[in-house]
Amino acid sequence: MTQELTLRIVLESPPPGVDFALQKGSGNNYEVVQKQRSANKDLLFELKIGVRENKSSDFTFAGPFVQGPPQERFIYIDIGTSAGQIDSVWTRRLKVPLRGITQAIIKRLLTNSSLVLQTKVPGTAKDGGPNCATVKPFPGWEVV
Repeated sequence: MTQELTLRIVLESPPPGVDFALQKGSGNNYEVVQKQRSANKDLLFELKIGVRENKSSDFTFAGPFVQGPPQERFIYIDIGTSAGQIDSVWTRRLKVPLRGITQAIIKRLLTNSSLVLQTKVPGTAKDGGPNCATVKPFPGWEVV
C-alpha cells in the first residue's frame, strides 16, 4: 500500500528573471508544475510523494515527482527553457536528493499528516546562474 508524505523545497535566493518548476514524470513523458519566475526572493515548492513498504520492511519513495533508482531517489527542479521559459539563456535542472530521510522519520510523518519534510537549497550557482546538477553540499531534510 502506498501512502503519501508532504515535501517542501525552499530554493534560496535564485537569480531573478528565471523560471523554475517541479518536474512531474520522467523521460519524454513529463510536465512542469508549480512554475514560478524568480524575483529577488526565495521560491517554495510543495509536493506529495508516495511511500511504500518493500519486502524487507524498509520504505521506498514513488510517484510522478520521484526520479532515479531506488537507492538514489531525487526530485527535479527544471530551470529556464527546461521549465518552459522559451526566451531564457538557461537550460538546467536541479537534483534535490531524497537521501538522509530515515525510516524513523518516515514513520513519524505517516502517523502525523500535519508534519512536512523540508529542505532549503541554494538557488544560485558559483557562476551566478541558477544552481544545477545535484545539490552540493546538501543540507538534508528536517521535519517542520
